[in-house]
Amino acid sequence: MDVRRAADRYPGGDPAAGIESRHAFSFGPHYDPDNVRFGAILACNEERLAPGAGFDEHAHSHTEIVTWVVEGELTHRDSTGRETRVRPGDVQRLSAGGGVRHVERNDGDVPLVFVQMWLAPREVGGVPAYEIVRGLGDAVPYGVPEAGAVLRVWRLGAGARTGVLSAPYVYVHVVRGEVDLAGVVLGAGDAVRIVGEKGLEMTGRADAEVMVWEMADGASAVA
Repeated sequence: MDVRRAADRYPGGDPAAGIESRHAFSFGPHYDPDNVRFGAILACNEERLAPGAGFDEHAHSHTEIVTWVVEGELTHRDSTGRETRVRPGDVQRLSAGGGVRHVERNDGDVPLVFVQMWLAPREVGGVPAYEIVRGLGDAVPYGVPEAGAVLRVWRLGAGARTGVLSAPYVYVHVVRGEVDLAGVVLGAGDAVRIVGEKGLEMTGRADAEVMVWEMADGASAVA
């Protein structure tokens, strides 16, 4: 179990433009050759956008982009002509395929907070695709077969317990609240990278929301 604390994330974004980012993996000017990925995960970014702020049109390729809104509402537009509003509890996935461009904005009048995770596909190229699941249920598996990964979002009240399913690679990210994972107390923004552990138990210490990725392996077509 490799514990990574929220305070250790790399700062990014453009605070003057209302964008604050915190990166769990090597990103942009924060290059760390020992922290470029875990399993299929290439990035886990915590984003905070002020009302009216956002990321102008930019390109992605060969990446599975999964977004989870914590607070507010995210406006998504992409080069396929799609426009969507993503709200708390929704899972959005953009499969970049051989190339896609998109815009992400906070068009609302309250702050927007979301977590975005990038996964490496097992095969590069292909046609861009988009999917949104409204109101993902507690612990309901959301599969990203292109990356050999499954996401579950656990909502735990104080004292509630759950087992963490075994997989070759497991990534735990605390969205909010506080949990105890195998004797380690984790707060909002903390993460744990797990390899080869079995029978782990997670207990809520305060009302918590936790993203757990189960990944088959670390192999993919993207280095």
